[in-house]
Amino acid sequence: MPVIAENDVTQTKPDSPLPETETPRDAASKERLRMWLRMLKSTRRVEAALRDRLRREFGSTLPRFDVMAALARYDDGLKMSALSGVLRVSNGNVTGIVDRLVEEGLVVRVQVPGDRRASLVRLTRKGREAFARQAEAHETWISELLGDVSLDEARMFSDRFDAIIKTDTDPEQTA
Repeated sequence: MPVIAENDVTQTKPDSPLPETETPRDAASKERLRMWLRMLKSTRRVEAALRDRLRREFGSTLPRFDVMAALARYDDGLKMSALSGVLRVSNGNVTGIVDRLVEEGLVVRVQVPGDRRASLVRLTRKGREAFARQAEAHETWISELLGDVSLDEARMFSDRFDAIIKTDTDPEQTA
């Protein structure tokens, strides 16, 4: 599927009259496309900054941070399949990250009682402490990167994104 660059979409000023062939529905559709492209661009910039800061300050990566963040929410740990589900990635994507976190003593695998094939993955004390430091820095970085967004605007964006998430129109899940 071709990617449409933001500047490939016809630019119109919000208050300008619609071209004769453009309906209000068309205008809304184009504006939503512009919004989507700006959301992507903004997200990519924030993620790039986070990746750089995690690497420089903690020698870590955003996927590692995401795995640790997911595990931090579940004191009893998660099965690998559940962890993959929480992160919305494949088991294969998570396995390598978890293996390295285990090697570093940040995560431990624990046998599930009554199921010899299954294990839970959970943060160790060292992992919780490391994640707490990273999470604090992460929150500070997000606050800096999005510092121009007011409290009311942040709430409005959160409400809008929640509404989008609730529609859950993932085509792979409906196929």
